[in-house]
Amino acid sequence: MPAVNTDMPTITPSLWFDDNLEAAAQFYTAVFPNSTIENVNRYTEAGPGTPGEVASATFVLDGNRFIGINGGPQFGFTEAVSFVVVCQDQQEIDYYWNRLTEGGEESQCGWLKDRYGLSWQIVPSRLYELLDDPDPACAAAAAAAMLGMRKIVIADLEAAVRDG
Repeated sequence: MPAVNTDMPTITPSLWFDDNLEAAAQFYTAVFPNSTIENVNRYTEAGPGTPGEVASATFVLDGNRFIGINGGPQFGFTEAVSFVVVCQDQQEIDYYWNRLTEGGEESQCGWLKDRYGLSWQIVPSRLYELLDDPDPACAAAAAAAMLGMRKIVIADLEAAVRDG
């Protein structure tokens, strides 16, 4: 009987860019610590793209591997898929929020779109603690406060719970 593989398969997000994958990978690896571009594959004379242009790349953002392709304008990013960055304090929230909104746009409840149209959620771990509070009034006050925010401010969440 053949051996059963009990290892989990690797799951790697693959992101479809129009034609700006290399710039995006450089941007993301500059934002996140412990990040690198592992490889960049370029079209050759065999095509289908222009020789020398980026076809695909693999990059790692703080230990999380991503694959990107320059697939053209047929598909764009939507909020249906986003990446959550759980932050330990306000300084981290401010850093990621400010860096990722450069050239992008703010949304609500900690959501934003970066300059490439990719959606991110910049969320403090404290929000999860407050939303999971066994006191329903505490959880409701935290949720109501979050719903009124763009960038999440921990002190404002805690004030809403304290005063609510």
